[in-house]
Amino acid sequence: MTNVMKKILMLTAFALTGLAAAQDTSTAPAPMPMTAPASLSAAENYVKAQEYAVQADVAYPVSFYDRTLWKAAVDHSYFAASMEATNRDYNAYLAQLYTKTQWWINAYNAWVRLGDLNDTEKQWASLSAAKLAYLALQRGDTEMTRMYVEKGMAWADSESLQSIMKRLP
Repeated sequence: MTNVMKKILMLTAFALTGLAAAQDTSTAPAPMPMTAPASLSAAENYVKAQEYAVQADVAYPVSFYDRTLWKAAVDHSYFAASMEATNRDYNAYLAQLYTKTQWWINAYNAWVRLGDLNDTEKQWASLSAAKLAYLALQRGDTEMTRMYVEKGMAWADSESLQSIMKRLP
């Protein structure tokens, strides 16, 4: 084997090791020190939330709040939205993060609080309603299932919502 081939194999091994580490789904702390949201302004928290969300998208194959970077993103976004409750951008971003991390009830409530939604937001909101409708259906709560389906369809109709509605008495 030539020296060039050995170098290529070693570089490939290093690259694969790096990719494997990036896909780690453990809840180990992020490599960088995290700043406490309470010590930052609303604008700084909003920026931090976006930074952590980008890192989380790369680090984890599935988005869940219990992953360190997703938790940091949601927490910073929550602080930004709480510090400036009338800032629509902060509240919409928090709703998006709740939806992305599959925290369905918080996502649904955040979308409801926002009121008027754009087309993209309506899709996200409808997804949260569909997930909650399915969960309600699974526990046999037809009243809540119907409420979530109707609200979800008011945002954006989907095959999932239609399918759930057909299963109701």
